Amino acid sequence: MEPSITGLRVLREVAERGSFTAAAAELGYTQSAVSRQVAALERAAGLKLFERRTGGVALTAAGQTLLRHAVVALDAVAAAERELSGLPPDRGVLRLGTFPSASALILPRALAALRRTHPGIRVTTREASTPALVRALRARAIDLAILSSRPPHHPLDDQIPPLERVTLIDTVLLLAVPAATALGAGGVVDIQSLVDQDWIASPSSAGEPGMGVWPGLPGRPRIAHTVRDWLTKLQLVAAGCGVTTVPVGMAGAVPAGVRLVEVEGPVEHRRVVLASLPGPHPPAVAQIVRILRREAARQAEEADLAGPASSRQGALRTPPRT
Repeated sequence: MEPSITGLRVLREVAERGSFTAAAAELGYTQSAVSRQVAALERAAGLKLFERRTGGVALTAAGQTLLRHAVVALDAVAAAERELSGLPPDRGVLRLGTFPSASALILPRALAALRRTHPGIRVTTREASTPALVRALRARAIDLAILSSRPPHHPLDDQIPPLERVTLIDTVLLLAVPAATALGAGGVVDIQSLVDQDWIASPSSAGEPGMGVWPGLPGRPRIAHTVRDWLTKLQLVAAGCGVTTVPVGMAGAVPAGVRLVEVEGPVEHRRVVLASLPGPHPPAVAQIVRILRREAARQAEEADLAGPASSRQGALRTPPRT
């Protein structure tokens, strides 16, 4: 095989973005140029590297093998470019991905603690949906990912080997409603009363459902506002523009004019997990894993001391340390 550096970059970008179109937009190429690069790689390898799925593409087993080696080659090229440019080696950088509400829940406290105890470790973060972060882990574009999981907590993807994951917090889903409305008058609402409500949800795409609409809501939800940022969602609720779902751990970030209520019926459990590729972790990764687990445990303890944010007992829990 004699793959080009450009071809390997395209391979990594398509693997991370999950589509030729998204990879082309990120690289500044046309979609046809990306397709040609992938076709050239497949001819050189003599094997199919991607398979088409609903809403995008995924690596085949051969594609995963080539990607694993491509990342090593691309990192070496990047290191050579830095050295030739007279820049210092990019050491001690940990790349962390998070889903939106984790940025407000755990991340700031953990990063503050890391700066106090290990100032030599630099962390960069990126926010995305859980499926996008799983792809970024596989493409080795990030080192760790804080992800959301819902029962029955299936594997994060179908690739081999499975990603390692550590539970940070077990929590439940609540509904954020304007306090000065009938919905905000009590602590519990009936799901039928939500059918005609305006909803505030994050954008959705194939394979990446938007967050914000109560699971199992009868009929088709009327989404009035599409917003990624959780704090903006809550401000829209405070302004009376609609309702949205939030994990109970967001109670401390709820602005005036918003009330968190339960929805009658089965409790909607959610789990915050820390995922990584299998194998031994560098010291920097091991440190941030330890700190994230510690800060998650502290947050749960503080929530217990302050009293439950809803009448459901044990709404915010961390697993025992192992």
